[in-house]
Amino acid sequence: MSNSTKYIFVTGGVASSLGKGIISASLAKLLQGRGYSVTIQKLDPYLNVDPGTLNPYEHGECYVTEDGAETDLDLGHYERFLNVPTSQANNVTTGRIYQSVISKERRGEYLGKTVQVIPHITNEIKEHIQILGNTGMYEFVITEIGGTVGDIESLPFIESARQLKWEIPDDVLFIHLTLVPYLAASGELKTKPTQHSVQKFREYGIQPDILVCRTEHGLEEDIKVKIARFCNVSKEAVIESIDANTIYDVPLFMEKEKLDKVVLDALGLPSNNEPDLSAWKNFLKNLKNPVKTVKIGLIGKYVELKDSYKSISEAFVHAGAHLNFDVDLKWIHSESLTEENVEEELNGLSGVLVAPGFGTRGVEGKIAAVKFARENNIPFLGICLGMQVAVIEFARNVIGWEDAHTVEINKKTAHPVIDMMEEQKNIIKMGGTMRLGAYKCKLKPESKVLEAYGRTDISERHRHRYEFNSKFKMDFERLGMRATGLNPDNGLVEVVEIPEHRYFVGVQFHPEYKSTVENPHPLFISFIKAAVEVEEEALTLA
Repeated sequence: MSNSTKYIFVTGGVASSLGKGIISASLAKLLQGRGYSVTIQKLDPYLNVDPGTLNPYEHGECYVTEDGAETDLDLGHYERFLNVPTSQANNVTTGRIYQSVISKERRGEYLGKTVQVIPHITNEIKEHIQILGNTGMYEFVITEIGGTVGDIESLPFIESARQLKWEIPDDVLFIHLTLVPYLAASGELKTKPTQHSVQKFREYGIQPDILVCRTEHGLEEDIKVKIARFCNVSKEAVIESIDANTIYDVPLFMEKEKLDKVVLDALGLPSNNEPDLSAWKNFLKNLKNPVKTVKIGLIGKYVELKDSYKSISEAFVHAGAHLNFDVDLKWIHSESLTEENVEEELNGLSGVLVAPGFGTRGVEGKIAAVKFARENNIPFLGICLGMQVAVIEFARNVIGWEDAHTVEINKKTAHPVIDMMEEQKNIIKMGGTMRLGAYKCKLKPESKVLEAYGRTDISERHRHRYEFNSKFKMDFERLGMRATGLNPDNGLVEVVEIPEHRYFVGVQFHPEYKSTVENPHPLFISFIKAAVEVEEEALTLA
């Protein structure tokens, strides 16, 4: 076997949202199941340096890595499938590339040369693509290129990949994901979009090695032969990717289509052993055969676009399957919630999760949801802003500080129970005011969180500007809200609980980022367990 890292590029044609990220993660899972070390990276063609300042409506969830990188949500899929952390190096944007090149030009590193897209931008891209491969940690680096063939903004990435193939031909392979639409009027699948997509790709100097064809209907043998003939690939390299009930089916679909074997054969690597997917199959078995259903409300202000809370919804899938329960999420827009309608809207729920977010919109609705859960002994989990509104609600309705608020929304409140971290107050750049990445937390005895984690010292990822204002901590604890998790280095409050409540936990960090198929997050498991107990009690009373 060659000692060199193999680079696999996954590109898209015809339409966006065909699932390049899921195909990349599925292939990686199959190769990992065969014993190979694999990582996945995403090249995003937008000019933002990272998605940190993007509205979730624009781009879905902003995912955060252990090292504090704000990245594309596809990195969440990579981690959830592979159970391996990603980093800053796993997500590269056009903005970062141009920022780096312009900085080098200003420093005089190009020795007076005219700085151009080729070779300077493409060289920078190639360097970034190979950062992970050059660590010596990975036998495969799978690179998903954002956008679709023909997009102007993607061209430097495509050209860089073409050059890399020319430079190390034995170590580079191209997978092109395309659409084979079904026309109901004529009752047939159409291959022309795939043919044109490949034709366009070949104009850029790239011949795809493997075609993954998204389709609603199975590809008959003659369709595969036709696509292979006109797209200049072998029939075995035409892979059917039929619509799946869940993204977690896709690795098994790809295994059935022998995608991993075709890749290994094309790269001259052994493919004798079959991938070990026993844990994955067990997860799927539980996922598809739950013993009971539990209904949980997810309160947020971006619920129209469910990708805005992708890691949270997937964390419920992982924990639910681990417990063999189906979590039925009711998506509730926080802007529509009021003190008057909250009982009607949350009626029948066995648990309430208040989601993260920024800004004023929908905050009062979240506070109303927290109050309802607290007063009715309904299991509650608040994440980031969800924890902060739980603190505000308690301050207003239990302590009696009616004007209590976060300074994010009301800078003049006499009771700023949520305040900006001292070291962030003088920073004006939006991208620089965040507490990002993994931080330590020490959990207190006799707490729900310690019971969930089973250990005192934990580390979780953060993405926020504001904190629990510790000068009010005594007031909260005196009236029944405990700080049960603290940062050991600076004493910042990370977790709050109400011990008298059945299950009331607010966390400043984002536990959803660390949940994977193989390691569902303990907080989601404990929260679901508490919600199930509510359902069982309701059935007993009925």
